Amino acid sequence: MLAIYKRELKSYFQSFIGFLFIAVTLFFVSLYYIVYNLMSGYPYFSYAIANVVILFLIAIPVLCMRVLSEERKNKTDQLILTAPISVGDIVMGKFLALLTVFAIPTAIICLYPLSMSLFGSVPMGQNYIAILGFFLYGMASIATCVFISSLTESVVIAAVLSFIAMFVGYMMSGITSMISATGNWFTKILGCYDTYTPFSELLNGTLNLKSVAYYFLLTALLLFLTVQSIQKRRYSVSVKNFSFSAYSTVSVALAAAAVIVVNLVIDEMPVSWTNIDMTSEKIYSLTDQTKEYVKGMQEDAVIYVIAAEDSCDTVVAQTLERMDELSDHLTVEYVDPSVNPRFYQQYTDSISMNSLIVVSEKRNKVVLYSSVYESDSSYDYYSGSYSSTTTGYDGEGQILSALAYVLSDDMPKLYLTQGHGEYDFSTTFLNGFQKENIEYETVNLMDLEEIPDNAAGVVVNGATTDFSKDDTEKILNYLKNGGKVILVTGLTDEETPNLDSIMDYMGLSVADGIVLEGDTSNYYRIPYYLLPERGFSTYTSGISSYGYLFAPLSKGILIQNTDDENMTYTDILHTSDKAFSKVGTLSNNDFSMSDEDIAGPFKIAVEARKDLGEDKEARLIAISCDQIFTDEANTAVSGNNQQLLSNMVSSFSDHEITVSVPVKSMEVSNLTVPQAKVILLGVCSMVIAPVALLLMGLIIWLRRRKR
Repeated sequence: MLAIYKRELKSYFQSFIGFLFIAVTLFFVSLYYIVYNLMSGYPYFSYAIANVVILFLIAIPVLCMRVLSEERKNKTDQLILTAPISVGDIVMGKFLALLTVFAIPTAIICLYPLSMSLFGSVPMGQNYIAILGFFLYGMASIATCVFISSLTESVVIAAVLSFIAMFVGYMMSGITSMISATGNWFTKILGCYDTYTPFSELLNGTLNLKSVAYYFLLTALLLFLTVQSIQKRRYSVSVKNFSFSAYSTVSVALAAAAVIVVNLVIDEMPVSWTNIDMTSEKIYSLTDQTKEYVKGMQEDAVIYVIAAEDSCDTVVAQTLERMDELSDHLTVEYVDPSVNPRFYQQYTDSISMNSLIVVSEKRNKVVLYSSVYESDSSYDYYSGSYSSTTTGYDGEGQILSALAYVLSDDMPKLYLTQGHGEYDFSTTFLNGFQKENIEYETVNLMDLEEIPDNAAGVVVNGATTDFSKDDTEKILNYLKNGGKVILVTGLTDEETPNLDSIMDYMGLSVADGIVLEGDTSNYYRIPYYLLPERGFSTYTSGISSYGYLFAPLSKGILIQNTDDENMTYTDILHTSDKAFSKVGTLSNNDFSMSDEDIAGPFKIAVEARKDLGEDKEARLIAISCDQIFTDEANTAVSGNNQQLLSNMVSSFSDHEITVSVPVKSMEVSNLTVPQAKVILLGVCSMVIAPVALLLMGLIIWLRRRKR
């Protein structure tokens, strides 16, 4: 085999065709690389790869058309067929030589993502999975052409038939959809020759082992068929044509059936076994809280997907499949609107494609497809129109929230106070309450005779003026009856004795001044823009261990009496030992500690629990930063502050597991490539490298002709 491999590989670079193939491949890949990645600034190399794959339909048949058909035409194949070497070695030698020629440009384009990383953040995992898909698709295409080349002695017919075969594989997904929108056994068999879909699945950021296995199995089958095709001619030379022909037919049928069966078996394997999420934000993976909730389901729920299974949104389909694998109580069913157009009407008046209907015996909830993705609209001054960019995936969070809603026994209600200069929660935080399936109502305490005992909790979000004695009494009475309160305090020029009395009842107080950090790793740019450390609490679960929480302009919380046996304190957020509270005038240039300042460390967020007896317990979560739950602070830490609040209100509503999964970012900053660099890299990759290869091939070819 090695001798055949060396002979074939040498022939490709002596006949100029090898250099031509590499140069043409690099030219087109570089063209799209320049347009999409350098000029447009997209960090995904898959954009270039996806567009250049059409090159396979033309370039690879031209490269492979002579591999067996020309030898058959020139009768030189008889020398090989009668040589003391197996047909399998012959086929593998020729195939590996072709694969080596294709591997050369593939290896070169592996440098492109590295060059992109010089100009910004690049998702390397996704980019190299795309290049792997490019190589595997090429490998299967080469095997297709080698097989067809073994069937004819005409190189032109071999090229045309190879093109047709590859084009059918490229279009098979559309062909099966035309035959049956819902799919059947016949389309499943035809789908075994769908060569493009496995490639597209490798472009979306997952290492799909089904796709990898598919290309290797298809390649092995085609090479086996090539061996059988040659064997029939080889045995024709020795009078064993009839006996081997019968054997050949059976073996071909068995091999084809085996590959189809293996593909169907692999296709039925759990997606969690076969799909490795390579995206930076783990778009396709499930969070721990989702896994825990779905695994713990004790009641049945059905998720109806308003779409045909093969046309459903890929990301949503993977999320649903991963959830479905976790529990026997969860069922996912696809409802094709073209087959059952009125199905949704028993649950809602209108719905869009790819939307979901989550149903249990208690109630149902519709998850519109428009809520699955977050987008950002911007105005293009050149075109004079608005454009929308997808920035985040919220499918997992919306589905989990819907499951919790349809399975929960009741809907807890949260009261948000107003009338004391409180901060209003933005849509981001209010949506977090909804995802936790918690109702909320904004109230002025003076309008209530008392806070209902069945309230999930009360939130005071950064009051800038003090409570009245009457309002304070309502809060205290609520706590004394086993209530739950989130009290967010902050900087204010007014005295707040009534608010302080609520803290005092739970054994807490607030230090004078503003907290400054002395540890540079615990603040952002300015010492009073705190990045506090986390305590050992469940409230920070679901937040990456590498993620920060942002608490600008905080005051320090002090625990007054740790000896009270009825009191339990849980540290949520705290400063470092180097922090201190600046009591005097704060200078923009002087952040040193003076004699009147108060030494730390301090709590920034702490939970106090008071045992009231008779199985009652008062709970107060005190937070000393009135800006912590604003969009500005939340955006600075990629939504971690919002996740913190969701975890807190989830615990108030007695959810054992928080069902508020943060939106997963799908936004990667565009590359910023100077025009000079675009020109330099463009000239090198699209002009210099291909032209140098062509000149090298031409020189070698001319020298060989002169001999």
